[in-house]
Amino acid sequence: MDSDWLENLEHRLGTHAYAKRMRRQTKRVAFKLSGKGTHVYWENIDPMYRVLQKSLRMMGLLKKAQQNTMDFRIEEIPVTLKRLPETFHHYRILHLSDLHIDFMHDEGERLIEHLQTLHFDLCVITGDYRFHTGGVSDGVIEGMKKLMPSLECKDGVIGILGNHDDLEIVPHLESLGIKVLLNESLAVQRDQAFIWIAGVEDPHYYQTDDIDKALHKVPAEETIILLAHSPEIIDEADEIGIDYYLCGHTHGGQVCLPGGMPIITNTRNKRRFSRGSWEYGDLKGYTSRGTGSSGLPIRVFCPPEITIHTLHVAQ
Repeated sequence: MDSDWLENLEHRLGTHAYAKRMRRQTKRVAFKLSGKGTHVYWENIDPMYRVLQKSLRMMGLLKKAQQNTMDFRIEEIPVTLKRLPETFHHYRILHLSDLHIDFMHDEGERLIEHLQTLHFDLCVITGDYRFHTGGVSDGVIEGMKKLMPSLECKDGVIGILGNHDDLEIVPHLESLGIKVLLNESLAVQRDQAFIWIAGVEDPHYYQTDDIDKALHKVPAEETIILLAHSPEIIDEADEIGIDYYLCGHTHGGQVCLPGGMPIITNTRNKRRFSRGSWEYGDLKGYTSRGTGSSGLPIRVFCPPEITIHTLHVAQ
């Protein structure tokens, strides 16, 4: 990446957040001690995944767990928003999260087949394009390039970064046509009305999210949909007045007990925010189970999802 792109990213993200993110990219720790106690970043503990893989193989479940990663479920989510303009009634948003596209068993073929059957007005991607938390990203870019034709829609593709994504991947994603938001926002227009899509930096590992910066040009009275990688800033989003909060990161647990009960959610939230629709104060939100998988390309009692959010005007 040349110096011009780095300067551009620093300007967009802000000097403090840029420096913080770059420091954490070079030191990916598994444990962090904070005022709220010790937080474990499970995705950075490689031996845990080797133990899990060996256990599933011994039980004869590994092949089935791998096949489960391609058992995509299309989730149709209706949501009523109080401030939604009439012209956005029945507006459809495709939501993908945690693609980890460079480790899909079939290189994304089945995902593309599903996407080609869907109608949507806008596509949003709530972070984690890559499988590993470090290393080269050539396979990620190739995978996204292959996926992009199936994401074509009237209002395009908007994305944010996750805790697996290096900042340097941004120009590559944007060259493919993804509008990456780094504590920024974009307006979507229908006739004379708008909704705003705001996207913040990763609040989980990098902790460089800044909702105030993302909303600095957004009129207070208009509908705001927030993209965040994880549900860990819902209290702030509710206080600020966000209408709808879309996130992922948890994978719904990825490896769950029967009935879909997650063993690990990998967030600082209560478990009820780790998958599906939820409400917090006046805030409505949705946490995707994820479209891909990480740590190991497996899923147990937790199928991957492709989500369509259909917006409705309050009556």
